Amino acid sequence: MVIRDARQEDIPAIAALESACFSDPWPEDFIGRWLEKILVAEKDGRLLGYAALSDVLDEGSLDSVAVDPAFRRMGTADALLEAVLDRARERKLTFVTLEARAGNGAAIALYAKHGFVQVGRRTNYYERPREDAILMTLVL
Repeated sequence: MVIRDARQEDIPAIAALESACFSDPWPEDFIGRWLEKILVAEKDGRLLGYAALSDVLDEGSLDSVAVDPAFRRMGTADALLEAVLDRARERKLTFVTLEARAGNGAAIALYAKHGFVQVGRRTNYYERPREDAILMTLVL
């Protein structure tokens, strides 16, 4: 597996992952505007997943992590998260925050494994279905 910066030609595959993984997927035009913030995991020419990291000054936000359902539990999300956190450290960010669906125990466990801690909760943050968001932060 190779982790690399997303390219223009990755947009349709990223959009397909969005639709497969999320009830409110990012549209292709949005993905195109965020392309420089996205890392992808690729193997044998197939996009397995992606992660998006944005930053303002010294604050980072892990905006999305998605892995093709057929390739979950194979280390793809771990590799993407490690690469994103390496990039955050290279940019000298002080911390990275994220939101995860309260019912997404696998994602919460993944983030905790990488040192994120729960710092809050946003009631009814997500729609389709309506669900709270767990706020997590990793101090770098």
